[in-house]
Amino acid sequence: MSTTQSERLRELLEPLVSSQGLDLEELAVDSVGRKRVLRVVVDSDTGADLDRIADVSRALSAKLDETDAMGEGEYTLEVGTPGAERALTEHRHYVRAVDRLVKFQLAEGGELVARILKVDDDGLDLEVPGVKGRKPTSRRLGFPEIDKARVQVEFNRKDSKNEKEEEA
Repeated sequence: MSTTQSERLRELLEPLVSSQGLDLEELAVDSVGRKRVLRVVVDSDTGADLDRIADVSRALSAKLDETDAMGEGEYTLEVGTPGAERALTEHRHYVRAVDRLVKFQLAEGGELVARILKVDDDGLDLEVPGVKGRKPTSRRLGFPEIDKARVQVEFNRKDSKNEKEEEA
């Protein structure tokens, strides 16, 4: 997809996504045989349930049908959310990942797996899990120290809301 088509699609669709209370996270056009697939990834601070995805999908489809942004050929529109192991690239992504376990690739080299406790304009307060029975430790990580970050899937993670209720 040419940069100009990508920019045109983003300019066309982003206001529509925003009007639905969502953020346009990614947009990509891929060729699958003779057909093209327009993939749109949306999210919000409160998440995006199936009803919101369906609503934005209908709105995007109608907008694309009334314009020639996708050209003459056939295409399929796919609208979804970032998924469980999303990459964190924007400040809002880190805010949404509070209480989640994240794998960080550090700018100085090496990696760190830690839970995000707090996010501010300069960086993150983290809890680094203890190893071999040791207690977790706290760590501060500034945004310039982070090369890449990706949320980790936790299968046996306690829901923090239920955990807090149990402690009360």
